[in-house]
Amino acid sequence: MGDEPGPPAGSAAPLLIACALGIEQLALRSGDRAGAPGAFTVVRTGMGPVHARRGVARALDREPWRDAAVIASGFCAGLAPGMHPGDLIVADETRGAPGGPDPATACTGTELLVKALTRALPGRTVHTGPLTGSDHVVRGHERAELRATGAIAVDMESAATLRTALAAGPRPVAAVRVVVDAPEHELVRIGTVRGGISAFRVLRAVLPAFFEWHRSLLLPRR
Repeated sequence: MGDEPGPPAGSAAPLLIACALGIEQLALRSGDRAGAPGAFTVVRTGMGPVHARRGVARALDREPWRDAAVIASGFCAGLAPGMHPGDLIVADETRGAPGGPDPATACTGTELLVKALTRALPGRTVHTGPLTGSDHVVRGHERAELRATGAIAVDMESAATLRTALAAGPRPVAAVRVVVDAPEHELVRIGTVRGGISAFRVLRAVLPAFFEWHRSLLLPRR
């Protein structure tokens, strides 16, 4: 299911952020909203690509969100050795689960997001590269297999979110995730150990960067 988008405050430039879990939505909604566009919402779709497709399609089928820029956000599993909980992932493309229906999708304004996140969260490591999909939680040897494809991180919703958004019409799309689980730092339950708490705090702090990305994309090009 998920939460329905709230009413807009009156802006012609909507921004929709999609996440899967209630704890992700809590982090994003409790962040600093200074500089937010008038029409801005955080939609919780539920876990997995099927719920992501359904939730995003439903949200974008309503005014004022039909033309909204879309960011897929929340937590993810890092694939590269040396990653730590709280590291940021900015996708340059999202890839669906192997054998799944979601092809690769190029993200919009990746460099803008990296610069904005670096300013918003000084000292945090930002990784850029392909974000791949899965239909289940990835453990053990699966990390190495996905890493061999060139992906730097994995989640279950970003690819489905962006493909669904673009299927509803042309728009800027992006995916930004916070590492909560990494090869040397596997977690069993989010929020029960230090790494989960660190990732939650980082996710709370990303909104100013998202708003900066959104504003920058709307500037007239010369």
